[in-house]
Amino acid sequence: MNSESFSVGERLISGAYLRQGAQARRAHEQLIRVFIEQGKCPEDGWDESTIELFLNELAILDSNNFLGNCGVGEREGRVASGLVARRHYRLIHGIGRSGDIAAIQPKAAGVRSVTSCFVVPLATGMSLTLCFLTLRHERPKAKYIIWPRIDQKSCFKSMLTAGFEPVVIENVLEGDELRTDVKAVEAKILELGVENILCVHSTTSCFAPRVPDRIEELAVLCSKYSIPHIVNNAYGVQSSKCMHLIQQGSRLGRIDAFVQSLDKNFMVPVGGAIVAGFNDSFIEAISKMYPGRASASPSLDVLITLLSLGASGYKQLLKERKEMYGYLLIELRNLAEVYKERLLDTPHNPISLGMSLKNLEEQSGAAVTQLGSMLFTRQVSGARVVPRVSVQTVSGYTFTGFMSHSNHYPCSYLNAASAIGMKKLDVDLFIKRLDKCLRALKKQKNSGVNVSESENANCTTKLHMGELSERLQDVLPAETSEVLPSIETV
Repeated sequence: MNSESFSVGERLISGAYLRQGAQARRAHEQLIRVFIEQGKCPEDGWDESTIELFLNELAILDSNNFLGNCGVGEREGRVASGLVARRHYRLIHGIGRSGDIAAIQPKAAGVRSVTSCFVVPLATGMSLTLCFLTLRHERPKAKYIIWPRIDQKSCFKSMLTAGFEPVVIENVLEGDELRTDVKAVEAKILELGVENILCVHSTTSCFAPRVPDRIEELAVLCSKYSIPHIVNNAYGVQSSKCMHLIQQGSRLGRIDAFVQSLDKNFMVPVGGAIVAGFNDSFIEAISKMYPGRASASPSLDVLITLLSLGASGYKQLLKERKEMYGYLLIELRNLAEVYKERLLDTPHNPISLGMSLKNLEEQSGAAVTQLGSMLFTRQVSGARVVPRVSVQTVSGYTFTGFMSHSNHYPCSYLNAASAIGMKKLDVDLFIKRLDKCLRALKKQKNSGVNVSESENANCTTKLHMGELSERLQDVLPAETSEVLPSIETV
C-alpha cells in the first residue's frame, strides 16, 4: 500500500491505526532504500518480512508479472506449478540475456553486477572451466595448464573439460605438510615454453596435510613470465588467511581470477560460485563467455542469506569458525594421544586437520579403510580416512596415493575440517564416535577376531544390543537418555 491507499483507507479503518501501519511499512522501506543506495550488505540482518517485501517488489518489475500482460513469445515466464513459482519468488526470468550473463535484460530488471566479481549458476569445477575457456581466446596456441597436485576430482576435470592437458606438479614434503614445489613449476614453464601454457592453476583451501599453495610465489612467477594465474579458492572465503594469500598474490604478482563456492562459504544449496578478480575487463570477459541467460536461484539464495545474516551476522559466523578450529585441534590432539597417534603438524592449513593412523596401518590395511566405513555408518560425514597407498584413475590419468596429494605420504591418516557453521556439538559428537570406533578396532586387534564392517553396520540383525544403546546415547539429548532404561535390560 502506498500513501494514497492509506489515505483512502481512513474511510474504512481508524486513521490512528492506519498511521501506525504506514509508519511500520516505512520502516521496512527505509531498510530497502538504504540497501539500494549503499549497494552493500546491511550491517544488521533483516527480518523475513522485509526480505519478502523486497523480493516481491522486484518480482513486480518482471514484465510477465504485469497485470494484463499478453505474452506471445517462447519465453514468457510461464510456470506450471504455483509451488515452483513461489519457491523462486516469481522471479522466473533468471539473470542476463541470451549472449551475456551480466547484461540487463528487457523483461526483468535484474541486478547490475559489479565488474570485479559475479555470481555464476555453476559449481566451482564448471566455473573454473569457464575461466579456462575465456583464456583460450587470449592464448590460442596454449595447450597445457600447470597444476600443483591436489587430489580432488572436480578441479582436475575442469581442465580436461575445457580441452587442456593438465601438467601435474608433485608437492614436496616439509615436516608433515605437503607444499608447492615452486622450482618445479618454473622448470616446467621453461621446458614447455611460455606460449604453450594457458595458465597456472593453484589452490588455497584443501585437505590437510596438504596446505594452501604458495600463492604469492606463484603469482610472482606468473608475472615474471606473463602467464595467467587462476586460483581455486573453493572454500577459502571463510578463511581470512586464504583471502590474505590472494590479496598478497595480487599485490606482489599476478592473479587473473579466483573462484569460490557459494554453498561452502555462504551455507546455501549447491549450484553456484563467485568468480572474482582484480582485472575488470577479464572478469567481464568471463561473464560474457557464459552462453545464454542463467538461473537466478544461486544469486537469490546468497542475497536472501546475506540480508538475513547482515554483515555482523556473517562476521560472527567467521569468528565462530575460527574458534571451532581451535577447539577441534585440541580435542583431536587429545584423542590422538590416547591411541598413541599424533595430530599432524600442518600450521599453514587454516581449516583442515589431520591425525595419523600408523597403529591401524600396522594392524592391517583393511583396518584403515574399515575405520572410514565405521564412521560413515555412524553418520559422521566429511571426515576422510586416507590409506597410505591407493591408486585411482581419473579421466585416464593415474594417481598413486590418491586422496593423499602425494605419491608417497609417510602414513595413513584421517582428516576433518572446521568449516563455517560448525558447532561445538558437532565436534563433541565427532570425537565421541571416533573414539568408539578406534576403541572397537583396538579391541578387535587384541582379541584377534576379525569383525567385518557389515557386522558393525547391520544394526537390525547382528548388532549387540549394548552397542545400539550406546549409539542412542550419542544422538539423544542428555536429559532424555538419563531416564531411558538400558536396552540390554528390555
